[in-house]
Amino acid sequence: MKPQITHLPRERRFTTTVDGHEAHVDYVISEGALVVTHTFVPKAIKGRGIASELVREAYRFADLNGLRCKATCSYALAWLAQHPGYY
Repeated sequence: MKPQITHLPRERRFTTTVDGHEAHVDYVISEGALVVTHTFVPKAIKGRGIASELVREAYRFADLNGLRCKATCSYALAWLAQHPGYY
């Protein structure tokens, strides 16, 4: 089951809570791009594809708003490499 993801634009964050644990992706918007800067998933819920869903949602938001997809976060950089249509 996909986690329910919430966008918190003031905090520049996409977040979800799974089994009582909060996971999130932080971003900035710079020079026409949404740049994922940090991905965090607590150890208790790792390995369930949560980080991937959070990053996917952030980049879906970017696409819908005419922004390029970039990353400084190592996880998001690897995600982009595996999903070449996003940059």
